[in-house]
Amino acid sequence: MEAITLPVYNIEGKEVDNLKLNTSVFDGTVNKEALHQAIVAYRANNRRGMAATKTRGEISGGGKKPWKQKGTGRARVGSIRSPLWRHGGVIFGPHPRDFSYELPRKINLLALKSTLNVKVKDNNFLILDDFNLDTGKTKDALGVLSKLKLDPKHKSDNYSVLLLLDKASDNLKKALRNIGFLNVNHAAYTNPYEVMANQKVLITKSGLTKLTERLK
Repeated sequence: MEAITLPVYNIEGKEVDNLKLNTSVFDGTVNKEALHQAIVAYRANNRRGMAATKTRGEISGGGKKPWKQKGTGRARVGSIRSPLWRHGGVIFGPHPRDFSYELPRKINLLALKSTLNVKVKDNNFLILDDFNLDTGKTKDALGVLSKLKLDPKHKSDNYSVLLLLDKASDNLKKALRNIGFLNVNHAAYTNPYEVMANQKVLITKSGLTKLTERLK
């Protein structure tokens, strides 16, 4: 397969170079089965099993036998916290559980490759030469995104951009942390779910190198 060539932009929004993508990663193939498995696993790993009920042994009170075993004409009972009584324990009720499970590494990497190929096919994958700011002002970071035409103007309400970096200065971290439509992550640690959850992916050249090394 012939290598895909994408333009490289600077923070002024101008095209300064072209870059050939690694064919072992950006081969144009999309494995829907692996992608589905990775997204389901990610959502399961973030699920919190909070439903809980108390058994008769966990409810306070009920230490004393309400009445003697025989001679009252009543049914025998050992505790007022019996599941048969009001305010008693629950039989076989739900308890907090762990829904997480580990996906095979090959499937996870295949799914990540597939998500990146989807973004490239849809022209939603942009490469930035470098992202450096002299100040930590959010206004300056928004200016860069606006010049790259990644600002949310005239876009859907759930519009979001994923910025993948190799490293970030303190000024850059300050400038990016208050932008609501922007999600930032280290390129080597990204996952299929967050790539698919964002409409656009903006990655620096050094970040793309790290990501490619991880996927090769």
